Amino acid sequence: QVRLVESGGGLAQPGGALRLSCVASGNIFSIGVMGWYRQAPGKQRELVASATDRSSIYYADSVKGRFTITRDNAKMTAYLGMHALQPEDTAVYTCYSQPASGDVTYWGQGTQVTVSS
Repeated sequence: QVRLVESGGGLAQPGGALRLSCVASGNIFSIGVMGWYRQAPGKQRELVASATDRSSIYYADSVKGRFTITRDNAKMTAYLGMHALQPEDTAVYTCYSQPASGDVTYWGQGTQVTVSS
């Protein structure tokens, strides 16, 4: 079992920045990938960014160049730096992790990000 606890998020103005954190505990040695999904009201869940334990990074096209995902494996923490935020980035962001096998997914509690003037 892996427990994920998120922090960060909140309200930002268009063009602003926020940072999300996701701390993993439990069977952390099984973690292969960590990342974030987001879901806005009335929209499908979208994979925003992910980072594997072998430093392979993925970004959704909608956030490339604006969001940065990093992992501190010593602290078992992943970070999502979000810059140049736009109203369409407004969503609930949920951290997730999977072992290398991908046969199970663990989820954080989710955090609201609202971009509005």
